[in-house]
Amino acid sequence: MISTHDLGRRPGSMLERHLSLPAPVDLGVDMIGVPKDAEVELDLRFEAVMEGVLVSGTARAPLAGECARCLDPISDEIEVGLQELFFYSDEDASEEDSLLDGELLDLEPTFRDAAVLALPLSPVCSDDCQGLCVECGIRLADAGPDHRHEKIDARWASLQGLVTENDNDQEK
Repeated sequence: MISTHDLGRRPGSMLERHLSLPAPVDLGVDMIGVPKDAEVELDLRFEAVMEGVLVSGTARAPLAGECARCLDPISDEIEVGLQELFFYSDEDASEEDSLLDGELLDLEPTFRDAAVLALPLSPVCSDDCQGLCVECGIRLADAGPDHRHEKIDARWASLQGLVTENDNDQEK
């Protein structure tokens, strides 16, 4: 909760703040998200208007997750824009609008919506990540260009054990 006490209810008054707050729990998607209690840097502008307080600014937070292709850990940073009008009373607001709780406002839902929408659904460690081998699971970037698996037709697989090295030498 952020206090708007210094702003007052005078339309036209403005206040700028730089805040560092801990990240909320479960802020992310399956493969990547903002770690719990990580520092979220907020650069905010509070403007009093007739209906309430207009909050706008940016939020920056660290990201942690894993590559969707090779499952290596990745870390990054996200920066999102925020803008929300917090109404003084529910008479002017609809069900989806945000309300002030006295002189306090809760910016978490606004930040959560902006951050989750900006996260990649399939994050990658690099654009040219080759992922994992579908046969053996080794990371293809570590395997080298000669990494291959012998393909045996399943219909002939049971005959594979019948031929020995000595039989091959006798035929030559």
